[in-house]
Amino acid sequence: MSFFDVHESGRPGAPTVLLLAGLGGAAGYWTPQLAALTERYRVVAYDQAGTGRNKRDLPDDHSIAAMAEEALAVMDATKTDKAHFVGHALGGLVGLDLAVRHPDRLHSLTVVNGWAAAHAHTKRCFELRLLLLKHEGPAAYVRAQPIFLYPADWLAKNADRAAREEAHGLSGFQGAATLKRRIAALLTFDATPHLATLRVPTLISAARDDVLVPCSMSEHLAAAIPGATLDIVPWGAHAINVTEPIAFNTTLLNFLDANS
Repeated sequence: MSFFDVHESGRPGAPTVLLLAGLGGAAGYWTPQLAALTERYRVVAYDQAGTGRNKRDLPDDHSIAAMAEEALAVMDATKTDKAHFVGHALGGLVGLDLAVRHPDRLHSLTVVNGWAAAHAHTKRCFELRLLLLKHEGPAAYVRAQPIFLYPADWLAKNADRAAREEAHGLSGFQGAATLKRRIAALLTFDATPHLATLRVPTLISAARDDVLVPCSMSEHLAAAIPGATLDIVPWGAHAINVTEPIAFNTTLLNFLDANS
């Protein structure tokens, strides 16, 4: 259990919601959802390999499939036969991989601002972020990160919070080598050939003002996955579960309740 740095909370015996963060990889990303989810569900979250309290070297060929195997290992370690999987960005890709290869382990899948295959604009954003890391270092990389996560006006109004997140992000920085391998994994992932075969109840959640992942990627996912539910909000950017937690939590709970 400690190997995965697993966090369990909520109602014992209730259906399990497994939360997986994006590139940052930390379980704490989902703090705005915990109070709402734990009233009705058992919640499992963890720091992904190479991130947070789960620091370790990653192999050069680290992949979304390897992250999915880690998720399955966490489920096994927490005696979770089946879960509602909720993933943000990279975390959503892990969920897609699980839905393709291990659909029997999922009650449902929620993908937040994710994609089947990386958009050219998303690739450009990550190329620029890696150049910033290479030439200016981790402090500059971490300082630029909120630009890709939050709406400009929200970020301006929450400057103190952004400063705390920046300090925390720098102190727990996952390391340049780990970051490069995790970015390479998300950029090379492609679920497109398998989307039409998915039969897991799926919610695709997105924000139209996401500057990192174009909203069209979520529209493509929803159109390609049979029976998928698409929920697009006009504002909230890449981290919509943080910037619009009440609306996000309401939509998520309605979906989970309908598929429990």
